[in-house]
Amino acid sequence: MQQTPVIAVFDVGKTNKKLFLFNEHYKIVHEKSARFLETVDEDGDACENLESLRLGMFDSLREVFSRQEFAVKAVNFSTYGASFVYVDEDGAPLSPLYNYLKPYPEQLKRQFYNTYGGDEQFSRQTASPVLGSLNSGMQLYRLKYEKPELFHKIKYALHLPQYLSYLISGRAFSEITSIGCHTNLWDFTKGGYHEWVSKEGILEKLAPLVSPDSVVPVAFQGHSYAVGVGLHDSSAALIPYLVNFQEPFVLLSTGTWCISLNPFNTTPLTAEELQNDCLCYLQYKGKPVKASRFFGGYEHEQQVKRIAAHFNQNTARYKAVAFEPEMISKLQREAFSVARRGEPQGHVSLFGRRDLSSFACDVEAYHQLILDLVTQQVASTQLVLEGAVVKRVFVDGGFSKNPIYMNLLASFYPEKEVFAASMAQATAIGTALTIHRHWNTKQMPRDIIALKYYAVTHDTSI
Repeated sequence: MQQTPVIAVFDVGKTNKKLFLFNEHYKIVHEKSARFLETVDEDGDACENLESLRLGMFDSLREVFSRQEFAVKAVNFSTYGASFVYVDEDGAPLSPLYNYLKPYPEQLKRQFYNTYGGDEQFSRQTASPVLGSLNSGMQLYRLKYEKPELFHKIKYALHLPQYLSYLISGRAFSEITSIGCHTNLWDFTKGGYHEWVSKEGILEKLAPLVSPDSVVPVAFQGHSYAVGVGLHDSSAALIPYLVNFQEPFVLLSTGTWCISLNPFNTTPLTAEELQNDCLCYLQYKGKPVKASRFFGGYEHEQQVKRIAAHFNQNTARYKAVAFEPEMISKLQREAFSVARRGEPQGHVSLFGRRDLSSFACDVEAYHQLILDLVTQQVASTQLVLEGAVVKRVFVDGGFSKNPIYMNLLASFYPEKEVFAASMAQATAIGTALTIHRHWNTKQMPRDIIALKYYAVTHDTSI
């Protein structure tokens, strides 16, 4: 039997943990999904079950290597960010994987920012809004002062993608997409670790910093393959677009959070942008990516339930509502007096304050919901568009399949080309592409993203 060369990619989200096998054309030839029950830390806060994750990963690898039709050439990892695993000299975890939503002590936070220049100055330097535990460097700072004995035992603090890589390769590394993602660790003004990292003894707990395209040769159950060092998932999802498109673009990645990513905006973050939860990532080649976010997918889910309940409908009905421009025009005329410019992206849209009994039917209410969400989305996306000439907007994820959303977004950006982008598992493909040269004998693919262009069909203004 002729074996198909593949790369195995572990894509670990907060809810779903997935394994994908891609062939050399980046087509999925095998996938497996699992969910693990959360556990709790010593304070009773929910957190990832590290042991279940470890066992699940090794079980999946053993299964893959036992399949004669595949020849595994490489393994790589992408996971959610802002999560550290602290390992001792023997590589054993010293603590639970603390949840990035874990409340952060206010007194300790004030101590930190007062010591290192204040919220505004420090946030500008590190391109990190003040987010508590979501700034993963602050988790290490907390351990130093609240659990000094544990802190002393730490050999390495590994972000979750690098910990998974370490489990397979036995080599500990840090890499830039995890270190450079609202961690408070990286000084964007200097292009290196912030001075506090050294002063507080954090630097010695961080593994050597390597490029995201680095690999380690490994043998497992008689098989030899390359192991990548892992990536932060938001950065990984951007990679296929950077590979396929050279002209400046903004990627609007829609899900629970709708994140606007502009890899072509090099302007420094302003205090106002930081206050509005705008930040910078470091992409896989080490360049900054300005990003803003809006809780649009979550709000859509909640408000659809409200509409369905009010009009006695099934929520599934709203997965395929056709775009009716005349209805939008009517809504804009009638609601003009209460409409307002979108608030910064951390806020909800206007729809939650609307009286559903004022709508003639549920479809009209749903059009108003999408109009309010897109109004808010444009306000959020505008934060990363300022200071950069961008002619294309790519939308992927759930809203890319919503014709009302896509038509309205195109109307708000008549001077730009707006596309719904379709690609199966962008994060996992980006993770595989990062180490393409180490396992794939074929040319880098240029046709893995399907685009649908939305022309301006309706005169809409905010």
